[in-house]
Amino acid sequence: MIKNSWKKFGVVVVSLLALTIVGCSSASDEDKSTADSSYGEQMDYKITGIDAGAGVVQAAENAVTEYNLDYTVQTSSGAAMTQALSDAIENEEPIVITGWSPHWMFSKYDLKYLEDPKEAFGGAEHINTVARLGLKEDKPDAYKILDQFEWTSEDMEAVMLKINDGEDVKEVARQWITDNEDKVSKWTEGATKVDGESVKLAYVAWDTEIASTNLIGLVLEDMGYDVTLTQVESGPMWASIASGDADAIVAAWLPGTHEKYMADYEGQVEDLGPNLEGAKIGLVVPSYMDIDSIEDLVK
Repeated sequence: MIKNSWKKFGVVVVSLLALTIVGCSSASDEDKSTADSSYGEQMDYKITGIDAGAGVVQAAENAVTEYNLDYTVQTSSGAAMTQALSDAIENEEPIVITGWSPHWMFSKYDLKYLEDPKEAFGGAEHINTVARLGLKEDKPDAYKILDQFEWTSEDMEAVMLKINDGEDVKEVARQWITDNEDKVSKWTEGATKVDGESVKLAYVAWDTEIASTNLIGLVLEDMGYDVTLTQVESGPMWASIASGDADAIVAAWLPGTHEKYMADYEGQVEDLGPNLEGAKIGLVVPSYMDIDSIEDLVK
């Protein structure tokens, strides 16, 4: 009788242990699944974007459709987007942003692009210099400098990061020019200094374009030009080149981001080609988020 009782007790203990192990394993798997699926809930199914007219926002909206996501793209500004990113990282919270590179945030934070197997964002991009028609004839030396202007993502990010850290944009640009005389001399090679000719450059308030436009503006000033920089949104920026109100931009993201504007103003502007290769746009998340593809955002 006693032996039989101990046997029954042993069966009960073994069964309880088995249930506990299975239960813990199931709970662990369930917790991971819940953590993955709860990203959307924590973010209110929101992708944090920049201004509504930006090509990266339009591409993100296209991605939402292509991947059948239950997300909306919330537009704001570049500054508001990076502030939201900073706040999320500080609290190690999930966030998905409309990102692009080069950008200082990739130097400051540990970020990753979500894979885009359906190529909703297209492939690699480049940033081009675009001039008004007739600039080559009217101001050949300014045209030559703008045409020869080119630098790398690393160059641009170094300038952007210092500006973001609070340094004056003109001082940062001036220091970069001083430190990179060999590169700048290639941009101005064959150009003759002038005496106060005006040059008008337009740009959008993206960190990339703030850096590049202020930099090339100073180079033109050093060559004797009276330079005016005008900050506008993407649509007016392109319109100003087509109308001749501005002489040039160094801020044309092609072939994807500004594809619409390039098509709209075909034959009304002159594309001088890339001033920076290897640019990219897409959905970006902090590396601590346990997702790797846009497909992972699907419920």
